[in-house]
Amino acid sequence: MRFGLTIVFAVAWSIGLGAEASAASCDGLGSLSLPHTTITMAQVVAAGAFLAPGGSEGAGPNPFAKLPSFCRVAATLKPTGDSDIKVEVWLPASGWNGKFQAVGNGGWAGTISYPAMAEALARGYATSSTDTGHVGGRGTFALDHPEKFIDFAYRSEHEMTVKAKAIIAAFYGNGPKYSYWNGCSTGGRQGLAEAQRYPDDFDGIVAGAQANPRTRLGAWHLTIGKAVLEDPAAFIPPSKYPAIHRAVLAACDAADGVKDGLLNDPPRCQFDPAALACKGSENADCLTPRQVEAAKIIMSPVKSSRGEEIFPGYAPGTELGWGALLSGPEPTAVTLDHYKYVVFKDPDWDWRTFDLERDLAIAEKVDKGTINAIDPNLTPFTSRGGKLLLYHGWSDQMVGPGTSVNYYKSVTKALGGPSKTMASVRLFMVPGMGHCRGGEGPNTFDMVTALEQWVEQGKAPEQILASHATNGVVDRTRPLCPYPQLATYKGSGSIDEAANFTCR
Repeated sequence: MRFGLTIVFAVAWSIGLGAEASAASCDGLGSLSLPHTTITMAQVVAAGAFLAPGGSEGAGPNPFAKLPSFCRVAATLKPTGDSDIKVEVWLPASGWNGKFQAVGNGGWAGTISYPAMAEALARGYATSSTDTGHVGGRGTFALDHPEKFIDFAYRSEHEMTVKAKAIIAAFYGNGPKYSYWNGCSTGGRQGLAEAQRYPDDFDGIVAGAQANPRTRLGAWHLTIGKAVLEDPAAFIPPSKYPAIHRAVLAACDAADGVKDGLLNDPPRCQFDPAALACKGSENADCLTPRQVEAAKIIMSPVKSSRGEEIFPGYAPGTELGWGALLSGPEPTAVTLDHYKYVVFKDPDWDWRTFDLERDLAIAEKVDKGTINAIDPNLTPFTSRGGKLLLYHGWSDQMVGPGTSVNYYKSVTKALGGPSKTMASVRLFMVPGMGHCRGGEGPNTFDMVTALEQWVEQGKAPEQILASHATNGVVDRTRPLCPYPQLATYKGSGSIDEAANFTCR
């Protein structure tokens, strides 16, 4: 048993050296010495005993009740004088699969992702998460704290990963054989930042619904927000969303040869909201002239005066989810916080003054590449065998799904074409799925297993099975196909069974 372990031995173990190293007890991890790190907790949690901070007994079923026993380590990392990064590392007490899975965050983060850690732990992983250096899901922390913003953007995830691997090595006596990242939304952007900035951190990365590039995502939020929320006459009430959705499906659903309530290839859908213009008195099934104008803006990519696409925006088929960004009375707080506290450094900034080209230029000048993870050159990551799985729901109500398509296309160009890209990077677009989950289409699937098989066995995912359930009962399965392939009906059999579709 060793206590007071130094970073020298920990790092050696984490990269597979130090064959004679012995494991430390969970309690003994409390005296582990790592740079810029204070271990604040190291204790064994009995099977089923974990309660997330703020939870309490008797407040309903414990969502962590089925977790096995694990060693829970909490630490504070201070890589700069203004850093205060909280991390947790969970280590299976038995049955460790020999691997590490770091999990990502959503929105502005500000909390440990306990549910995602629980999923990883249940699969036998040692796992970690960070609050990214602040507490609470708002962007107020970033005002006049540039180092904290860098911590949020990318540094906290890397620092957590390095320290987590050292803690794993100290506890088990050897580091993880494989290391994975798994995140969606902000977690998707974090995964891309890891691949681009720290290509040695992970062997495989799952990056879903990447909220990226964040400055342009925010510009889109503000553009459509202004179009719908600034003028009361332009506001489209949620009661009209179903009629718009029905009209889109009527125009485009059958284009893929299967009338199933889903758009398999939304970019092919050409729909003009003017088709819903009221011919008499206004009602829930029609749009006023100002609402037609607003709907056209909502359903179109945001472009500059020179015709450059700034952000792709909503895909056709997303209409039932428009309320996530457009229910008012102002644009989403995630974006408002970014422009208030990061871009303009003014808590009183008025979103009604937003000018697309002027203010986006300011935002990108201020950012200097900090938050936007858009570098398409993934060669340092892929050349060492790294694999990247991207996915995005075509009906994403928070992040325009075309942003993942655009990034994948840029990577394809940078890596030298489709075949070279497909060897290490694949994108799966999910018809009918919302932001990270949910929606009318098959939206439950296992990206982690697909990534494991790719990294560990060299088996690239030719398709991934997805399912949809109603009231807990699976009522549709469908293959997800690597972009640009589409799930194509074979011509016979139930359209609700994946076996009757092929990717091509």
